[in-house]
Amino acid sequence: MSGSKSAWDVHNLPDNSERTFLVTGGNAGIGYFISEQLAATGARVLIASRSADKARLAIEAIHSRLPQARVDHVPLDLSVSGSVAGIADRLGALSGIDAVVLNAGVLAQPQYSITEDGNELVFGTNHLGNFALMERLLPLLVASPGSRVVTMGSVAARFTKLDLTDLQSSREPYRPMRTYARSKLAQTVFALELDRRLRAADSHIRSVIAHPGGALDGLTPSRPPLRTRGRAEHLKALPKAVMAQSKENAAWPAVRAALDPRIDGGELWGPRVLRGFGKPVREKVPAEWLDRDVAAELWQQSQRLTGAAWKELDQAAI
Repeated sequence: MSGSKSAWDVHNLPDNSERTFLVTGGNAGIGYFISEQLAATGARVLIASRSADKARLAIEAIHSRLPQARVDHVPLDLSVSGSVAGIADRLGALSGIDAVVLNAGVLAQPQYSITEDGNELVFGTNHLGNFALMERLLPLLVASPGSRVVTMGSVAARFTKLDLTDLQSSREPYRPMRTYARSKLAQTVFALELDRRLRAADSHIRSVIAHPGGALDGLTPSRPPLRTRGRAEHLKALPKAVMAQSKENAAWPAVRAALDPRIDGGELWGPRVLRGFGKPVREKVPAEWLDRDVAAELWQQSQRLTGAAWKELDQAAI
């Protein structure tokens, strides 16, 4: 792990009143705190999520703390190709987006499930949904100089390998945590390959990876009307504070990755202490994540499964 870049204060973020950020899954958990912290910089924040009701509660919670915050909801379900395909139309009035934080996803499922498009639910949402989404959002990122894509990774990705012959986990037995870890690894490999392809196309856009470390609800402060932490829940979680943190603090790596102009594409950022908690620092990218043959095969299969052509990347400069 390398040291953090200096002069970054998670409690004193720079002004971003002229910028626009889109946070997928920004209506709950870590995603909510990413949205709140970005909104606190004066930026316009778009919460992209499935539930309009949960988004409304999140926006109310942000406004209760930041009355002047500019926060809106954009409908998006990453597991449904039609929802992903329509995102550009729903954002049609925007002149550009300065950063997209790919935070939304589903956790390990108890049994094999499929999306409406016939893909395994966890891989289909966490990787394929984001792969297709970024193709749709690329023109808006192109329109904003210095824009970036921030992919929310996971420590779980360090403890698995991709099976390029079975990306959909269709073989028996179905293992929920392995499937989840592989979906996060696929996201991570995609994020790194995206940065390489953007550079090859002479693009100003950069792709960065952040991970939250360990985050617990019991350590997370209340944000009514979205969520209220109970006293018993908090006391039960306190002993685990030596290895984990609140979801508020777990948002820091993604927020820094979205805002800090000194962070470059292809970098990995996470909590300072044992990759579990603390202020965000740059981490060394594991060598196995940088296998270009694996990345190229994953990209090709993802195109086939989603129909995402990525024609913009074929242009001389984006």
